[in-house]
Parts: sequence; C-alpha cells; structure tokens
Amino acid sequence: MNQPTEENVTFSEGADAPTVGVGPWVGELPTDSRFDPELLRDGDRRNVVDKYRYWRMDAIVEDLDRQRFPFHVAIENLEHDLNIGSIVRSANAFMASEVHIVGRRRWNRRGAMVTDRYQHVRHHEDVTALAEWAQRNGLPIIGIDNLPGSVPLETFDLPRECILLFGQEGAGLTDEASKVVQACLSIAQFGSTRSINAGAAAAIAMHAWIRRHHFNQESN
Repeated sequence: MNQPTEENVTFSEGADAPTVGVGPWVGELPTDSRFDPELLRDGDRRNVVDKYRYWRMDAIVEDLDRQRFPFHVAIENLEHDLNIGSIVRSANAFMASEVHIVGRRRWNRRGAMVTDRYQHVRHHEDVTALAEWAQRNGLPIIGIDNLPGSVPLETFDLPRECILLFGQEGAGLTDEASKVVQACLSIAQFGSTRSINAGAAAAIAMHAWIRRHHFNQESN
C-alpha cells in the first residue's frame, strides 16, 4: 500500500513551481475511516502535512484537538486587519488551542490559506468580553506590544496556559486592552523601523511559547 508523501508532487506543464500535494492514491485503497474516498480518487492538493494526506477534514481537526497546546491567541479587530489571516495560519502551524477575534466579527480570511478550517476561532464583542472569558477559564492575558514599560519577551517566563493578545496593525493594543493584560511584552528589534507587523509579531511570540514549553520540556 502506498503512503502519502510529498515525493508524489506533480508539476504543471510549463510551470517552474511544483503543484502542491499528491495525485490519486496508487495501490490498494486504505480502509481507515479517516480517509476521504474523493481525495483518494482525485488526489489531495491541500496545504497539509504528509500525515494528513487524503484524510477527511473533520478527522484532521479531531486529531489536532487531541494534541493542541494550552495557549491561545487573541487579536483586536477594529478595522478589518489583513494580518488576522496570517495570525490564524501561524496559530494552526504552532497548534494553538484557539484564536480569539476581538471586536468586528468579520475578518479577512485570505491570509489564513484555509487553515481556519482546522483552527478553532472564537469571537468576542470587545476586550471586556475577552477578559471575562479568560477569567472564567483561568487564563492570564499577556499583551504583545512595544509600549513604554513593556518587558522583553525574550526574558519573560511565559505561562504555560495563557492568552497572547495583539493589537490592531499600526495602532497596537488599545487602552482597554492594556488595562486587562497581566503583563505587556516587547519583541527585541535592532534596526531603524519602529515596529514589526502584527502577523510577524504573533508568529515570533507563538514560537517563543513553543521554545519555552515544548522543547524545554522535551529536553528535561
């Protein structure tokens, strides 16, 4: 029985870049109920890791749910921020428990590259609603912004269970958000720019959590 692998990547005629994914299953068909008959027949061009090739979407989500890390990511959505999609994509990559959209319910999904299908996304009307949800669930809110008085992310002991809160692109954390955070962390920068965009900051902060709680745990 063939196993799904990126070695089966095919190229479009005349294209320099490979077509993402794998073609139809070759060989004896698997009987595992997690596999999708249509994907086995037609191929799987989704942006998923090899482990999940040909799996049904709900089966992938169910498997991820058994492994998700206990940190959450929240982003203020005041002006339809284009960075939210990339934050959802990074949250999926780093297996965050949930992404919390604070403010406007509608958000630009283009940057998510359909990863929102596999990532739990929750909406809160405002920062107060987020703070109340966090309190009910025993989760401290950690703000990420280079505000006066912020402490370095690189030296801060991130809680294992927490919510990483990011502000609107450009404006940063609102005054309301600054009042509900347990700590505000800045990301070290060394160039001339005043700040990095919210999508990049979120990816850095999530990876800092991964280094602190996943790799340190494995090395102990």
